[in-house]
Amino acid sequence: MTGRQFAEALRSGRRVYGTLIVSTSPRWPEAVRKTGLDFVFIDTEHIPMDRDRLSWMCRTYSAIGLPPLVRIPSPDPFDACKVLDGGACGIVAPYVETPEQVRRLVGATKLRPLKGRRLEQALEDPSTLGAHLQTYLNAFNAGTVLAVNIESTPAVEDLDAILSVPGLDAVLIGPHDLSVSLGIPERYNDPVFDRTVRDIISRARARAIAAGIHYWTDTAQELAWIRAGANLVVHSADITLATRALTADLAAMRLALGETPVADDDARGTTV
Repeated sequence: MTGRQFAEALRSGRRVYGTLIVSTSPRWPEAVRKTGLDFVFIDTEHIPMDRDRLSWMCRTYSAIGLPPLVRIPSPDPFDACKVLDGGACGIVAPYVETPEQVRRLVGATKLRPLKGRRLEQALEDPSTLGAHLQTYLNAFNAGTVLAVNIESTPAVEDLDAILSVPGLDAVLIGPHDLSVSLGIPERYNDPVFDRTVRDIISRARARAIAAGIHYWTDTAQELAWIRAGANLVVHSADITLATRALTADLAAMRLALGETPVADDDARGTTV
């Protein structure tokens, strides 16, 4: 899948599957390619990563048909531009709570490389671009995806205004932060959390905007949200999946040899 195909899939409502990639090993992209994923999710909000390494990862995954969707450190348009210049097919802006934040990110992702006062004018009045420049910018950014994290109660309260901003392609629920903001930290099976997730998905899809949740805990619950309409599937993380597989294998080996399996003290996985 190319970046443009990924963007078109999201905008058409098709389901796409990805996972969070933590490993920066040069052997990892080829291994990941064989899994059947449609895209990869790279997080630079919680995971330290320099621009050279990030660009290498983005261009490598793009080259093997796995478009990289990168979460930037903050909802800063300049961060978005830097990541896109480095080869990302799209960005996820963390902790977005207002339509104004989305509008500024639209400028960085849909009107790139326009900047400064000229960009501000275009955001206020798109007709100031003129037909020729608008056509150029549409083509330049055709394969670029803009997604925002919905992970707080203020974001949910202002969701309709956020979703109304032209140029937004997807919302991605951040379950850990959202559960904390709801006052029920890490209680992902709580009915309040479930209703909130379903409400976000429903309102986004009603406006033809892709919706998803980055989830790693209960596959049955994840499937329920997908059946409720989520089409941006970010399932678990490479480090979490590897840890679970190794834990299970070692437990089975110890059991077969008559040994006592080691207790898993932290089965929660990643909380990013």
